[in-house]
Amino acid sequence: MINDKRLIKLTQKVLSYNSENPPGNELALADFIEKDMRSLGIDVKIHTFAKNRPNIIATLKGKGPHAAKDSVLLTPHFDTVPIGSGWKFDPLGGQIKGGKIYGRGASDDKGNLACCMEVMRSLVEDKVILKRDIIMAATVDEETGSKAGIIPLLDKKILKPGYGLIVDSDEFYTIICQKGLLHTRVQIFGKKAHGAYNWRGVNAIEQASKVIQLLKAHQFKYKKHAILHPPTMNIGTIRGGDKVNMVADFCEFSLDTRFLPGMKSSDVVAEIKSIVRKVTPKFKIIIDDLQQPYEIAPNHPFVRTYVDTAKKMKIHAEVKGSEGATVITFFKKHGIPAFATGYGARGTAHTTDEYAKVNTLIKGAKLMERFIKDFDRT
Repeated sequence: MINDKRLIKLTQKVLSYNSENPPGNELALADFIEKDMRSLGIDVKIHTFAKNRPNIIATLKGKGPHAAKDSVLLTPHFDTVPIGSGWKFDPLGGQIKGGKIYGRGASDDKGNLACCMEVMRSLVEDKVILKRDIIMAATVDEETGSKAGIIPLLDKKILKPGYGLIVDSDEFYTIICQKGLLHTRVQIFGKKAHGAYNWRGVNAIEQASKVIQLLKAHQFKYKKHAILHPPTMNIGTIRGGDKVNMVADFCEFSLDTRFLPGMKSSDVVAEIKSIVRKVTPKFKIIIDDLQQPYEIAPNHPFVRTYVDTAKKMKIHAEVKGSEGATVITFFKKHGIPAFATGYGARGTAHTTDEYAKVNTLIKGAKLMERFIKDFDRT
């Protein structure tokens, strides 16, 4: 049974550890998580892919014949963005006021971490017999790309769950789809000349500006999505030129493209190249990051059970899509059905005086525990 007071004290405890990323300062909190999970007498393993940045995997073994193959993974992360300045509340204090618990990571993602830890403890204390393994993977490095966290855990097949629940969202939202992400640098090459004789050169900055205008006006071909906005492109940075009285022979800008499920990343790249080619043949496109879009059917048993469990508890678990990138996409690569949920406070992640609502965390932990039991019966 979920212990409300213990859950909130646990949330305060994990908030008291500084786990800012960058720089990647998760070791002390990792040690606490490990000791807490080992105290349950369940299997706990540590996997480290960057110095002093351990991932903690705790497994409650199921009794069914396919317990590991059909396992359910609960995965929160425990790094946070930097604390920053201007806080009214102690960012490591876990102060409670007006039904809100304050601290860096309260919503993203330490409140959710505490919920997962409390659920594991409750299942053990109640001696619940499940046919599936229940795995909690508390990971590092989510805030800077997960290259020391969930990515190698999946790629190296250390984690091979039947189902994945990413516990990193707000207000009971049930995130079943997300856009793909394409980060590129577009490099334009011109010809140097004296600024007073600019007709003798080819100005790469001016060409880049024309390309940018064409990109911003471009409409991708896509099928309208029920819960995601249309594709987007954003120019994030631009640099070029050497001096005010020189014709710039080089300009580079970065492009953030978000595209829908059903669209191919290769087609998106081809369209971008086609647009640049309208202005100049002398260019290069460098792909810095590519994450494919993700989608799981809303009537998938894993999703449907969660939504139905929430409804039985009179909780509205709204089915939504994510415009930004989350770690769900890494599960798609391995063919693992997954969705994201969580119990943070909407709009507070990464902000000064970040908080989570006490009652939401309590309801969330109870929902997660009941969902595990309900899905185990399917």
